[in-house]
Amino acid sequence: MCRYPRLRKLTSPIYIFAMDLFFKLDLCERGLAQGIYDSLREAILDGRLAPNDRLPPTRELSESLGVSRHTVTTAYARLTAEGFLEGRVGAGTFVAPTKDLISKRRAPSADVLHAREAFRKAAPIPAHDDVVEPRFDLSICFPDATLFPVDDWRRYISRELRPSAIRKARYRDPAGEGRLRDAVARWIGLSRSVRAGADDIIVTHGAQQALDIIGRVLIEPGMCVAVEEPGYPPARWLFASLGAAVVPVPVDNEGIIVEALPRRARLIYVTPSHQFPLGMPMSLERRHALLAWSDRHGAAIIEDDYDSEYRFANRPLEPLQSLDCNGRVIYVGTFSKVLSPVLRLGFLVAPASLIPSLCAAKQLSDWHEPLTAQAALARYLDDGGLARHVQRTRRIYQERREHLAHFLDGPLGTMLKRIPSAAGLHISALLHDPKASEDEIVRLARRAGIAINGFAQFHASPPTRRGLMIGYGAIPLERLDEAMTRLSSVMKAPLSRPAG
Repeated sequence: MCRYPRLRKLTSPIYIFAMDLFFKLDLCERGLAQGIYDSLREAILDGRLAPNDRLPPTRELSESLGVSRHTVTTAYARLTAEGFLEGRVGAGTFVAPTKDLISKRRAPSADVLHAREAFRKAAPIPAHDDVVEPRFDLSICFPDATLFPVDDWRRYISRELRPSAIRKARYRDPAGEGRLRDAVARWIGLSRSVRAGADDIIVTHGAQQALDIIGRVLIEPGMCVAVEEPGYPPARWLFASLGAAVVPVPVDNEGIIVEALPRRARLIYVTPSHQFPLGMPMSLERRHALLAWSDRHGAAIIEDDYDSEYRFANRPLEPLQSLDCNGRVIYVGTFSKVLSPVLRLGFLVAPASLIPSLCAAKQLSDWHEPLTAQAALARYLDDGGLARHVQRTRRIYQERREHLAHFLDGPLGTMLKRIPSAAGLHISALLHDPKASEDEIVRLARRAGIAINGFAQFHASPPTRRGLMIGYGAIPLERLDEAMTRLSSVMKAPLSRPAG
């Protein structure tokens, strides 16, 4: 007997949950078997039921619907005959593993919602998970994943995942765990000469979130924000998305050209320790000039120090944050380059006047970072683990850097001119031939299995110089020779052709 005697007269769909499947059966005016068939077919076509998903047994689904088992069997049989389902002996009924039957989820018939213009125009950030791993990875911004201290990190994480710690878990200070902020203050004081205490620090979800909450607090619609040209595109896109009028300012071999800053700029974003992407540091004279300019015009400065732990020559210059006597500089750092992007842990150091507002913005964004990761990193810093890791990996990266420099100054010296730098995980080089096509070199290199970056993608306006950024963080030393030999061969053909 039908569990629902008035089923045929229903005026609304039935929602079914069975065998971990939740879907809608619209049975109105179409017959029971037809309704089951139509609903399951639609779910398969728009991807809610994926290939190899198991469907409820006919007996279970019939009992859930309150219909006869024959009704369900009829719908299943029709879907099976059309190739949507398949029966597996002893296992049940499954969605057929034929991707050709699956279409993309249907779009609405009309576009009624629209993103703000800044987001519609923003260039997409590459999703590296979907990129085929190259044979020779000379891309930038990536440390060597094989050097990550997996065993140490597993031990520290396990120590913080005790049942007692989980039982005591509560939403915590958006600025971050006090112990971690204290450890970060000591670390950057010793390794980067940054003058800060725990109360000056906010722990963030990487450097990008630090930039985001700074922008939320400081940027008014239409405010002029100056960025380096070339520079870091995600920072430029972020400031524009917050309503800023972003103005690219050229750099020379001493850093951002202070005289070129627009007088109306009220926020300046710079990478003085290792200019991104060219690599040279900002000179001490230029640092003092930038600080003086910001004082005269009432501007704030974001100092992004993304990889200065890896310095291989010369004494590091004092950061803008330490030279600043008037509370104009907000310092941003990350552990992504020195450890791994997987951790997504960074920090900012701000003047006391901004800390309450930045904490409020952080809380509105995601409240705080995972407590387990914060506690593990704090203990890792306190125990000297990061210092030992940097000391070990710096030697490895320095060897790769020297090997790469040998190629750039030797076999590739007729085609590329190395830009002097003393830090980081990449070397930038200018193309000697002004007619050389940077885009073609990058394209041919990728065809040869080499992942490499050109200057053009880091410019907001048409570039005035062409060159390559060659990373050595993600490629082992023993593969550098072959990678550079291949790069040399792919460069020889296009260098004689005109650009474009």
